[in-house]
Amino acid sequence: MRVFGLLGLVLALVIVGLIAKKQLTTAAAPVLPSVPGVAAPAPGQAPADVRTQSQQVQKQVKEALDAAAQARKMPDDN
Repeated sequence: MRVFGLLGLVLALVIVGLIAKKQLTTAAAPVLPSVPGVAAPAPGQAPADVRTQSQQVQKQVKEALDAAAQARKMPDDN
C-alpha cells in the first residue's frame, strides 16, 4: 500500500513539474496590456520611453477621476 501512495505522489509531482515547465516557457515573452488612448508603437519602432508613457497614463487617470467627480457632485444636505 505504501508503494501505491509513493507512486501516486511521484506521479503528481511529475505532472505538476510538466505543467510548471509549460507555463514558464510560454511566459518567456509577456505581452504588456495596452492602455486605452495610448498609441502602440509600430512594429520595428522602439516604444516611447517609460517616463512619457507613465505621464500619459497619470494624465488620463487624473482626467477620468476629475470627470467622475464632476458627474457625482451632489448638493449639501444643509
